[in-house]
Amino acid sequence: MMNVPLFPLNTVLFPGGPLPLRVFEARYIDMVSDCMKGDKPFGVLLLSSGSEVSGAVGGQPAASVAAVGTLAKIVDWYQGTDGLLGITALGTDRFRLRTAQRQADGLNIGEVELLPAEECVPVPEEFADWSALLRGVLDDLGKLYEATDRRYDDASWLSFRFAEILPIEMQIRQQLLELTDPIERLQLLRPLLRQVREVQSQ
Repeated sequence: MMNVPLFPLNTVLFPGGPLPLRVFEARYIDMVSDCMKGDKPFGVLLLSSGSEVSGAVGGQPAASVAAVGTLAKIVDWYQGTDGLLGITALGTDRFRLRTAQRQADGLNIGEVELLPAEECVPVPEEFADWSALLRGVLDDLGKLYEATDRRYDDASWLSFRFAEILPIEMQIRQQLLELTDPIERLQLLRPLLRQVREVQSQ
């Protein structure tokens, strides 16, 4: 178990994936500053209802966020022309939220249990062309993926990247995050990729 500040968002962060953020609330600016000074992560959780993560009730995880999230490590920052703080974070370990407590400044601190990292599994032959497809997409996305490692022969890494770049509903993304089998994740992504390709060919 470990305690981390929580950043509830309307997005799903995957291990190895980039997360660009613009921060303007005082509690999150302070959180980012503390994380950068101590080289500490924060936890990203998908909002499932409302616009704010609530405190724990009876020691249970907050009901307004997903139970499984991803730790984020800040890898870059800048001051925008509008005065807002911009950061780029990188997803690391998945975790399960056990409890959440709200501080006086409104920041939520979660007690989290790290989930085992997926083993490196070779990409099955039936998905061999996905690696080349993803390579072209990431090259087009440019700077956002410059700081990320690229492991096109790793089914886990490949499936996480497609899960984050395909235009799919956040709840489906959350389900893909919670899966523990990268091959199963690729299989579930296949019809979603097919739909995107069909729309683009029309």
